[in-house]
Amino acid sequence: MTTRGVILAGGKGTRLGELTKVTNKHLLPVGPYPMVYHPLKKMTGAGLTDLLLVSGTEHMGDFVELLGSGKDHGCRLTYRVQDEAGGIAQALGLAELFCHEVRSLVILGDNIFYDSLKEYVTAASAKPDWAWVLLKQVPDPQRYGVAEVRGDAIISIEEKPKKPKSDYAVAGIYLYPPDVFSVVKSLKPSARGELEITDVNRYYLEKGRLGHTLLQGYWTDAGTLESLAHANQLVNEKMPVF
Repeated sequence: MTTRGVILAGGKGTRLGELTKVTNKHLLPVGPYPMVYHPLKKMTGAGLTDLLLVSGTEHMGDFVELLGSGKDHGCRLTYRVQDEAGGIAQALGLAELFCHEVRSLVILGDNIFYDSLKEYVTAASAKPDWAWVLLKQVPDPQRYGVAEVRGDAIISIEEKPKKPKSDYAVAGIYLYPPDVFSVVKSLKPSARGELEITDVNRYYLEKGRLGHTLLQGYWTDAGTLESLAHANQLVNEKMPVF
């Protein structure tokens, strides 16, 4: 089954203060590239050629100006506008027509990580009707969705728990089968009024269709001033494998 890429590059980036007053955070530099190049290069490096970029109305023109048709990056780029912030799962729902009958490799645009995704995509293709998540051991799991792992299996996932059951954060890198869009449509908004990607992952967990892979190299989000500085430090010291 074919896999297509979905880069989620919406959000206001308010935690970055003055840096995002006139631009989208995914256009800020991480190492020698704009941040959005990182997920794009990970996808093309894994052999994907059809990619969709989802962003808000304000800066979509900047993404188009920067990336164009995707030709310079060895891919074909499609763009979808997210009119209002409604959560990661809601943004993913905008990819339904684009990913109809194919698998979706979804990356949050502010995820910066070392590992190549080639082996991950290959391993996951053995079970095409499963969802796959990437996990990373972190010192502050309460900031993330947290997976409790027993043996080779995830047994629970919680969103930003006060008392995490493990130190495995669910990284913002997901692989979904085609039925993910019917799952998204069945979701109810969370307490913060958003459709949560953790609820999507929990659906596959309950169906016994959730696989996972551990990230070996570094991983960070770049959505705060501290984590953006950290991402730059990591990339400048050791360039990611694309």
